[in-house]
Amino acid sequence: MAASAATATAAAVGAGEVISVHTLEQWTMQIEEANAAKKLVVVDFTASWCGPCRIMAPVFADLAKKFPNAVFLKVDVDELKPIAEQFSVEAMPTFLFIKEGDVKDRVVGAIKEELTNKVGLHAAAQ
Repeated sequence: MAASAATATAAAVGAGEVISVHTLEQWTMQIEEANAAKKLVVVDFTASWCGPCRIMAPVFADLAKKFPNAVFLKVDVDELKPIAEQFSVEAMPTFLFIKEGDVKDRVVGAIKEELTNKVGLHAAAQ
């Protein structure tokens, strides 16, 4: 009984929150867990020096709260260049929508309405 409660608690970790990814190992773990659970992953490719990224950060955090069944990841492109390169990220912010390892959609730029609409669209399709 205690093990199942611990598992349920572990599954809820990160739900409704933005998870900052700082290592390739963290990235792999988050993607594998989301794929196993067939969850939508929304990735915010950002940079500390990017003004529009800072504007979008609270919008992204609000979406994470509104859609707790999706996984919201934040990746600093300067910190994890290989991941940004893997997904051909050339502008910040870039938001990717990944489901079971496949990129389903992307939003490039600080476009609040488009990001909100696409999160709603892809989260509903889960």
